[in-house]
Amino acid sequence: MAQPGIPAARGAAAGLQAQNGAASASGSPYTNGPVQNTLMSSQVSSGQGYDSQLPGSYPRPMPAKTLNPFSAQSNFGGSQGSGQTLNRPLVASNPVPPSLHSGPSRMPPPPSQNPTATSMPSGSFLPGTNVPPPPLNWQYNYPSTGPQTNHFPHIAQPSISGNTNLTADHQYVSSGDPALQTSFIKPGSALPLQNPPLPTTFQPGAPPGPPPAAGLPPNRPPPAAGPPPNRGLTSQKTPPRAALPPSFNSAVSHDGITANASNGSMVTHSTYDEIEGGGFLAPQPANQNPQTSRSVGYAYPSLPPGYQNTALPGAAGMPPPSLNYPSGPQAFTQTPLGANHLTASMSGLSLHPEGLRVVNLLQERNMLPSTPLKPPVPNLHEDIQKLNCNPELFRCTLTSIPQTQALLNKAKLPLGLLLHPFKDLVQLPVVTSSTIVRCRSCRTYINPFVNFLDQRRWKCNLCYRVNDVPEEFMYNPLTRVYGEPHKRPEVQNATIEFMAPSEYMLRPPQPPVYLFVFDVSHNAIETGYLNSVCQSLLDNLDLLPGNTRTKIGFITFDSTIHFYSLQEGLSQPQMLIVSDIDDVFIPMPENLLVNLNESKELVQDLLKTLPQMFTKTLETQSALGPALQAAFKLISPTGGRISVFQTQLPTLGVGALKPREEPNQRSSAKEIHLTPSTDFYKKLALDCSGQQAAVDLFLLSGQYSDLASLGCISRYSAGSVYYYPSYHHQHNPVQVQKLQKELQRYLTRKIGFEAVMRIRCTKGLSIHTFHGNFFVRSTDLLSLPNVNPDAGYAVQMSVEESLTDTQLVSFQSALLYTSSKGERRIRVHTLCLPVVSTLNEVFLGADVQAISGLLANMAVDRSVTASLSDARDALVNAVIDSLSAYRSSVLSSQQPGLMVPFSLRLFPLFVLALLKQKSFQTGTNVRLDERIFAMCQVKNQPLVHLMLTTHPSLYRVDNLSDEGALNINDRTIPQPPILQLSVEKLSRDGAFLMDAGSVLMLWVGKNCAQNFLSQVLGVQNYASIPQTMTELPELDTPESARTVAFISWLREQRPFFPILYVIREESLMKAVFLQNLVEDRTESALSYYEFLLHIQQQVNK
Repeated sequence: MAQPGIPAARGAAAGLQAQNGAASASGSPYTNGPVQNTLMSSQVSSGQGYDSQLPGSYPRPMPAKTLNPFSAQSNFGGSQGSGQTLNRPLVASNPVPPSLHSGPSRMPPPPSQNPTATSMPSGSFLPGTNVPPPPLNWQYNYPSTGPQTNHFPHIAQPSISGNTNLTADHQYVSSGDPALQTSFIKPGSALPLQNPPLPTTFQPGAPPGPPPAAGLPPNRPPPAAGPPPNRGLTSQKTPPRAALPPSFNSAVSHDGITANASNGSMVTHSTYDEIEGGGFLAPQPANQNPQTSRSVGYAYPSLPPGYQNTALPGAAGMPPPSLNYPSGPQAFTQTPLGANHLTASMSGLSLHPEGLRVVNLLQERNMLPSTPLKPPVPNLHEDIQKLNCNPELFRCTLTSIPQTQALLNKAKLPLGLLLHPFKDLVQLPVVTSSTIVRCRSCRTYINPFVNFLDQRRWKCNLCYRVNDVPEEFMYNPLTRVYGEPHKRPEVQNATIEFMAPSEYMLRPPQPPVYLFVFDVSHNAIETGYLNSVCQSLLDNLDLLPGNTRTKIGFITFDSTIHFYSLQEGLSQPQMLIVSDIDDVFIPMPENLLVNLNESKELVQDLLKTLPQMFTKTLETQSALGPALQAAFKLISPTGGRISVFQTQLPTLGVGALKPREEPNQRSSAKEIHLTPSTDFYKKLALDCSGQQAAVDLFLLSGQYSDLASLGCISRYSAGSVYYYPSYHHQHNPVQVQKLQKELQRYLTRKIGFEAVMRIRCTKGLSIHTFHGNFFVRSTDLLSLPNVNPDAGYAVQMSVEESLTDTQLVSFQSALLYTSSKGERRIRVHTLCLPVVSTLNEVFLGADVQAISGLLANMAVDRSVTASLSDARDALVNAVIDSLSAYRSSVLSSQQPGLMVPFSLRLFPLFVLALLKQKSFQTGTNVRLDERIFAMCQVKNQPLVHLMLTTHPSLYRVDNLSDEGALNINDRTIPQPPILQLSVEKLSRDGAFLMDAGSVLMLWVGKNCAQNFLSQVLGVQNYASIPQTMTELPELDTPESARTVAFISWLREQRPFFPILYVIREESLMKAVFLQNLVEDRTESALSYYEFLLHIQQQVNK
C-alpha cells in the first residue's frame, strides 16, 4: 500500500524537461519583425531626449468630427450607443508591424519560449513538432530507453534578492536612477542612508579614445567530439527500482555560434543580438536541427588560465567573519606585471569542521537554524572572495563547480544559476566612459576576475583570450594615477553599471509609456476595484518613473472597447467607442497616448470620473482579447508597459475562454488543466515583445478565470501576474488594502525598457535552459521589453568540456536597458567560483536553498509537460538520488540511519515543503487558478521570496525582548529565534507569528498571557479577539511597540504586501496556518519524520 504523498514506484522515467515558460537555448536567431526605428547616426547619445514622431506610427485617417464628451459617446464601427457613428475609413488605420508569426503557428503543449520563425499550423499542441530542441530532463547518467520524444523546452524562474551595500568611500560611484528607490532591505542589513552624499558620476580624465576594437574571431565550429548522448525523455511506466527516475540534469549537444565582431568604429545594428552581442553576430545559416549554443565559442586558443598556485588557506563550509560581501571599491593587490594569485585548490586547506560534518537526520531532525539561513561562502582566496558578487544578486546551486560532467552526474545535484539582476541597490557604481572594455572574442565585460599580464594586456576569465588595455583605461580617476588599470572601478566591483554609448542602441531611447486597460463589465464594477485603482493612480501620478517625455493612456472594455482622447486643450476627456471587436482599430492614434505633463489635468479628471461612469452598466460580457489587441496597436510605435485589470473569464471575441475547472477533480493530478486552452495570449505576447511592450496582468476574481491561458500574456512579454482571489471592496476589505499597497510599489518602482539580458560563462560550461518571464530571442539572448526590480530568473547548466586545466570559473550576466530617464545603461554582475575534482568537495559546496529553488522551477515545467504526480516524484527522487550518491561514493563506512552532508541537512525538509506548497500539493482544497498563480510565482520570484513562501518562518512573539535586536534608524527591531514548523513548537499559553511571504498569521493560544492580549492586541480577554482581526493597534506600550516594529520590518523587506491575520482557535484561517506547518502530517502528505524514513528506505536499498 503506497503511503500518502509518496509514489508507490520510484516514478516514471519521464525526464523533467523545460516547457511552458522555459526556453531552451536552442533555435535559430530570431528577430521580431522590423525595428520600428533603426539606429540613428553615431552622434546619438544615451542622454538625449527624443520627442519626434517615429516612423511607423499611425496616420490620421479619421475625419475631423467633434466627439462628444462622456454623456454622448461617439461610436466607431457599429451602430450601438447614442451620439454620432463614424464609419471606418478606407485607409489602413493602423499599419501594424509584421507580427511574430506570419501564418498560423503550431505550439507544443507547454508554450515554449522560443518559437522559431517558421510558420506552423495553428491550434496543434503536439510536442516536438517541427523543431526538435535538446531534451531537457532530470536524467543524470542513464542511457535512454525507448523512443525519444523531443519536447519543446521551457522557462522557469527562481532568483535571488538582496541589496549590495556599497561603501561610499570613493565617490566615483553614482546611484544613477534615484539611489533609494523603495529599497527592500535584507534582514540584518542596514537601511539606506536617508541623505546619502551626493554621488558624482565617474568620468575618466584621460582624453577619450576610439571605442574599443571589438575583434573578429573566426567562426566557431562545433566541438570536434560528438555531442553527449541524449537522456531518455520517455514517460512509460517501468517497475519500481528498475525505472529510470525522473531526475534533474541533462547533457545537451551544442552547435557553435558564429560571432563576428566589428572593429572599432560605429556600426548600425539591426538586432539586439548584435548590440549586446557575443561579438556582433553574423547571420547564421538556417539550422535544420538547432541545438543549444554555448555562450562562448570553441575556437579560442586553449591558453592555460594564468593563475598561480599561491592561494592562502581559506575556510570553507561555514563562512568566517571576514568573508562577507562588501560591494564597494576594494583595494585589489594585483601587481602590475604578475598574475593574479586566484587559485582555488582545496587540497590541504583547513576546513571548518562543521562543513565536513556528517549528519544522521533520523537522530538530528532539528537542523533548522534559529537565524535566517545564509548561503555558503565559496572556498576562494580572501582577496577574490571580497570582490565576489553578492549572493542575493547572483547565486549558483554549487559553490564548488565539478571538473567534469561525469563528476556532476555522479553527485546527482542540479547545476544552475539564480539571478536577481535588477534588484534595488542602496548604492551602485555607475561608470560613464567612451570606452567600455570587453573581450574581443567572447564580448565579456572586464571584471574583477580577469588577469592582467602587464599594464597593457589582460586575459579574459571566460575564454582566456589576451586583450589589449585601451589607452583611456590606463588612467585611474580615483587615484589620478596613470598606469593602474587593475585599480579601475570596473576591476574592483563585481556589480557595476555602465552608461552605454550610442552603439548600444537600435533606436533613440523611447519615452516611458504607461497604458492602463480596465475591465468595466458589470462584474468588474461590482467588485469596486476601479475606485481603488483610480485613487492609487491619482495618488502616485507624480511618482511614475519617467521624465518630461512620459506618456500615459487609458482603455476600458466590456463587450465593446472604449478609448479616451486626452488631447491638450480639451475641457474634459472624450470617450470613443469601438464596437467592432472582430477587427479592432484605433480611432485617433495621436490623442490617446498623451504627454503626462501636458495633459495632467485631463488625466486627473478622467481618473476621478471613471469609477462613476459605469455604475449603472448591465454589460456582463468581457472582450479582453480585442482590448489587448487594441492596446498592442496603440503602444506598438514606442513600446512601453500595458497594465491590464481583469475580473472574469473573457467571453467575447478572440481569446474568449470556457470554464475548465471541475472542483471534484482538483485532486486528480492528471486531469487538472495546467496548460493554456488557446495560443492567442502567447502569440499576442510575442508580438508585444517584438515591439518592446510588456503586459502586466492584475486578476481580481472570485470565479475561475483560466489563469493558465491568461498568464501567457505576461510570461512571454516579460510582465508580471498579480492575483487577488475573491476581491471585493466590502466583503473582503483586506484585499483592498493589499491591492493599494502593491499598486503603490508597482507604480513607483524603477523600471527598465527595451531590455535584453545575456548570461556568459567560462569556456567549458554551457547554459541550456532558462527560467523566468521573457522570450528567448536568439539562442541565449533574453528579450525583456520591461525589466523590474522584483523579478528573478534562473538557468540550468552543464559541464560541456573538462575543466581540469582551470581552478576558477566565472559567470557574468549583462542587462542592457533604457532607464525611465531615457539613458541606455548596462548592468553587469560577475560571479567567480572554484573548480573541484572530488565528490566530497562538490557536496561540501552545495547551496541547498539555490538547489531547492532551481528544482522548484524544473518541477513547474514538469507539471505542465507531464503531470503533477510526475513532478512530485521527480522532486522526491532528487533527494533520494543525491543522498544515495553521497552514501555510496563519499561515506567510507556504511552506517545505519540517514546520513547526509552538513550542506544538505535541510534538503529533505525543503523538498517536503515544496510538495506541500500550493504549486505541487495534492488534495481538493487548492483552486486551479490559485495553483497556477503559485506556479507563476515560482517562475518569477527571486529566491529569497520563493523560499519564504515554500518554507515559512515561525516566531514566538508574546515574549519579545530587546536582546539581540537590530537598531535601524532609531527603531529597535526584535529578532526572535526561528522555530521548526511543527505543532510541537506551539503552546496554548503563547502567541506565534508565521511569516509565509505573502501572508502573515498571528496564532494566539487559548491560554495566552493577559499581558499580551491587553498590551499588544488591545483586548480584555481571549473571547474579545475579533474573528476578522487583520491589524494590530498601535498602543503606547513597549510590548506593542516591539511587535508592531517587528511586523513592519518583515513587511518592508518584500515588494508585495502580506496581509496580517490574527487567528483564534476557531478562526477560519486556522486550517491555513496548520497546513503551513510542513513538518506535521496532513491528510495527503507525510510528516517530516515519515518522509525521512521513506527517503532512508530508498537510499539504503
